[in-house]
Amino acid sequence: MSDRQILQAMSGLMAGMFVAILAGTVVSNALPRIIADLGASQSSYTWVVTAELLAMTATVPLWGKLADLYNQKLLLQISLGLFVVGSLLAGFSHEVGLLIFSRVAQGIGAGGLTALAQVVMAAIIPPRRLGKYAGIFGAVFAVGTVAGPLIGGVLVDTSWLGWRWCFFIGVPFALLAIVLLQRTLKLPVNRREAKIDYLGAFLIVAGVCALLIWVSLAGNSFDWASWQTAALTGGGLVLLVAAVFVESRVAEPIIPLGIFRNRTVALTTVASLFVGLAMFGGTVFLSQYFQISLGKSPTVAGLMSLPMIMGLLVSSTVAGQIISKTGRWKAYLVAGGATMTAGLGLLSTIGSDTSFGLTSVYMAVMGVGVGMLMQNLVLAAQNDVAASELGAATSVLSFFRSLGGTIGTSVLGAILANRVAAEITKGLTDAGVPAGGGGAGSGAVPDMATLPAPIRAIVEHAYGVATGEIFLVAAPFALLALICVVFVKERPLKTTSGLQRLADEVDGADGPEGGDGADAGRAGARGSSRTAPDAPAQPVETGWPDAPAQPVETGWPDAPGQPVETG
Repeated sequence: MSDRQILQAMSGLMAGMFVAILAGTVVSNALPRIIADLGASQSSYTWVVTAELLAMTATVPLWGKLADLYNQKLLLQISLGLFVVGSLLAGFSHEVGLLIFSRVAQGIGAGGLTALAQVVMAAIIPPRRLGKYAGIFGAVFAVGTVAGPLIGGVLVDTSWLGWRWCFFIGVPFALLAIVLLQRTLKLPVNRREAKIDYLGAFLIVAGVCALLIWVSLAGNSFDWASWQTAALTGGGLVLLVAAVFVESRVAEPIIPLGIFRNRTVALTTVASLFVGLAMFGGTVFLSQYFQISLGKSPTVAGLMSLPMIMGLLVSSTVAGQIISKTGRWKAYLVAGGATMTAGLGLLSTIGSDTSFGLTSVYMAVMGVGVGMLMQNLVLAAQNDVAASELGAATSVLSFFRSLGGTIGTSVLGAILANRVAAEITKGLTDAGVPAGGGGAGSGAVPDMATLPAPIRAIVEHAYGVATGEIFLVAAPFALLALICVVFVKERPLKTTSGLQRLADEVDGADGPEGGDGADAGRAGARGSSRTAPDAPAQPVETGWPDAPAQPVETGWPDAPGQPVETG
């Protein structure tokens, strides 16, 4: 495929990915208004957030497995359809139960988009050319992450729109993505016969949900050391152990355990977990820091995140272009891990009196590191697995990154709340005010506009100190991600797409490491002739961008002594 054809095919994928990211971020600034309008409780507030995150994270491995078995374009369109249904239900909700149910539907659709977009990219783009396109996806991810809270704040503050449009706004993007995918993405229909491991799927989803419910609610709905913690963690671990037992014995496991014997997959998976912990767990609290500690509005707080997003956008795009040009990728993983760690370390020094200029430099440093690291972890894993396992490997990395983000958000949120409470109590005591005076020591997020100036200064200082501390806690996780990528072995990027490699593997001429030679060319030629039976003479797709397609006369590859010139 030419660059123009690839960009056309990616237009629907990018629209879908933007929708998936937007679904998780656009409601963050709108939730207080939503819960108040529906007359719901604080626990409902938590479940509106948790339901979408649970459904997305738990279903990512299932979507990845389905991508290895069935038509990937159809699966993408189904996931977008689920998102549309969930968004419409959420927008028209008049009671919190329906809203939570609709968030589950949104989460399942977003899980499909998260897993399948990168799987389809690997199917149509050779790893050697994938870097620059992965950089574009990184930019879309960055824009969706920052634009979500900003758009949500503007919609809530606009009287003639309101919070319901936080859900409606994603619908036209999703419908556009469905149409674009139908018109631009051409993939062969996969008619592979296989049995879905329903028991393994149930055990994985149930075990993951139990652990995610625990990390999401512990410290809020119940104590970390409680019988609920014991029940959820114990039950979740038992279910996951049973899932491993089942997955190791079925012919078509949801997550092929054998892929973890691949050193690159194992290391990039662990690194993705730590990146999720450090990045999502740390940055999710920046908006709160800007609003409470610096006294900014939700809209301004969204704009203040732009330095981090610009750093991520520039580094992911530039690194992707260089990787595609040179074929070298490990240096950018290592540099990204080191820069991300440094950025978190710098952010750990911020407080209520830190200038925005200095904070924006620190955010930009962190963004540069994330941009070089996050997408290229997926590239390294996709380059090192068999084409038949691209879906499983990609979804495993996405799953562990989301899992890390969920755990990090919950744990660091608990640390933030405890440190804020301690700092406010200390500040009130020093000022001679009883703890809880002025309504600032109750443990709830304070309404800064109603606090007296002396109390407001104490609260601003407390949130500044606590936010710096959670970045300090997050920095070691980024360091662990750096250590993981240091031990990843750099392999040359393959020059054939996932579809071509799959055709080679079907013919038995290509293993997990891929084949770039005459034998692989012969196998690829035979595979190509089968995947497009309507054409009398099929071109051999060589994977090299500058090589012309080579016609194959029927029967030529099988004739003795006749090599196939692959270019």
